[in-house]
Formats: sequence, structure tokens, C-alpha cells
Amino acid sequence: MISIDIEKSLNSHNNLSVLQITQEIPAGSITKIYGPSGAGKTTLLKVIAGLAKPEKGKIRVNDITWLDTENGISLSPQQRKVGFVFQHNALFPNMTVLQHLCYATNDETWIKQLLTIGKLEAFAHQKPEYLSGGQQQRLAILRAMATKPQLLLMDEPFSALDPEMKTELINDLQYLWKELATTVLVVSHNPQELKGIFQRAILIKSPVAGA
Repeated sequence: MISIDIEKSLNSHNNLSVLQITQEIPAGSITKIYGPSGAGKTTLLKVIAGLAKPEKGKIRVNDITWLDTENGISLSPQQRKVGFVFQHNALFPNMTVLQHLCYATNDETWIKQLLTIGKLEAFAHQKPEYLSGGQQQRLAILRAMATKPQLLLMDEPFSALDPEMKTELINDLQYLWKELATTVLVVSHNPQELKGIFQRAILIKSPVAGA
């Protein structure tokens, strides 16, 4: 179970506003996070991952306190060990596809399985600049999965994929998520996108105006 109760200031169109979220997310579930642009969807993922800190709030994951601003508790991103797929991939330009995965794990069997799922076996020794947008996006997803995370945060992870590739990849990922009992949060701007895979959805409305 993931318990979230946070308040985080946002700078939206030069206006100060506040993201307020209170949610409980079941372990092993797949949840879509959607809402208008600027509502704070990406910020929410960053707060959960420890990449941004709210002014106020608590986050507990499987009965472990990750964040408690009142008591000065804030685990580092390394301690939280989440998988994160960034909206713009955030790949290392000087590392090959294989090196990206080896950086996260030394399990050769697992790496081979991931390359197969992402259909990147033939590109294992290519650097990101020689990959298409869809291939880069698949690599970002594989890298996030390489650590076998218990919590996976994905920000618009399928936007560059064609419908056939998207469907096939998601089917394979769903199998892995179930096998690993991974809790998955996916930010999407499209409320109809991938609606069949989600057990639940969180609508983030326009943020509350701050003082």
C-alpha cells in the first residue's frame, strides 16, 4: 500500500498554486494519473521518487515512512529504489543500449529478456543518438525495469510508440509487473489511452491557488 498526503507549491504560468493530493494506492496495482496540463502530474511522480520535496506531507510505502515533513524524514531517491521513466527519456548519450541496462543490473539473463521484450537486441551496441524516438522510449522503459522495482513511475512512457508496438510492449510489461508484484503509476494526458490495463485512475484537477 502506498499512502500519499502532500502539499507542493507549483509555478504554473507565473502563478503560484498548490498541488494537494491525498491517495491510497494498493500494492501491485496499475494506476493512471491524468488531468490538465500544469496540474502537477509530473511533480507528483518526482515527489514520490524523492526528486522533489513538498512543503508539507507524508508518504508511506508498505508501512515504511519515505517522507514525513513534520518529523524531518525524507529518504533519498537511492533509498526509495523506484523505477522512473522520464517524459524525455533522460538517457546517457555516451552509453550504449546494453550499457544502460548493465548500469542497473548485472543479471545477464534478465538483460537478455528485457532486450527481447523491447525488440532492441540488434541495437544493443548502439548509442541513443542512433536510435529512433520509439527505440529511445523503449530503452528508457527497459532501464527502469532493469532493477526489478517494486514501484515503477512512468511519465508519458508510450507517446512515441506506434499502436502495434505499444500494444505488444504493454502486454509483455503487464506480465512482468504481475510476476514482480510491481506497483505502477502512469502519467497520461489522454484519458482514453490504454484504458484497458488500469485497475484505477487518479484525476489531478487544476491546482489550488496559493497565498
